[in-house]
Amino acid sequence: MMAQARFKSVQWILLAVFALAPTAVLAQQANASQGLDEQVQEVKSDVLSIAAELSRLEEKLLYPSGTQVAIFIELAKGDQMRLDAVRLQIDGQLVAHYIYSFKELEALRKGGVQRIYVGNVATGDHQLNVFVDGKLKAGTDFSRSEHFTFHKEVKPKLVELTVGGPDSGKTPVTLGEQ
Repeated sequence: MMAQARFKSVQWILLAVFALAPTAVLAQQANASQGLDEQVQEVKSDVLSIAAELSRLEEKLLYPSGTQVAIFIELAKGDQMRLDAVRLQIDGQLVAHYIYSFKELEALRKGGVQRIYVGNVATGDHQLNVFVDGKLKAGTDFSRSEHFTFHKEVKPKLVELTVGGPDSGKTPVTLGEQ
């Protein structure tokens, strides 16, 4: 009788072990899979941070701060001109030519600023020629060219160009320096 009860107990224990074993294995696999997902996310994060650091180092190498000039474009506040294209020349050399999409124009109208050029120039005075093409609110073509002189020192130079049509009441292209 005792042997039979013991046999029944062993049967129940074996049944419990075999019933719970797959559950434990599945739980371990889920944990391993979750751990793998976390590792993949960590690697992705590391790769993105390394790429950002490489980009920053590349910019430092290509554009040393002592010779760097950056030119930014913005639209005059409230101006409804449709900006189509901007061309920039520094000392007679074409350095940037940009054609604007609808989304980019909308971003500029909402106060956005575009970095249109980053490059190297020697210290001293430089001639900046700006050519702007677009359409006015009434649908007539608008084309202007402005000529500016800026002075480059031994530090980064920021040049801000504000573009507006004649409806803005301001000069079509104005220069701001830092």
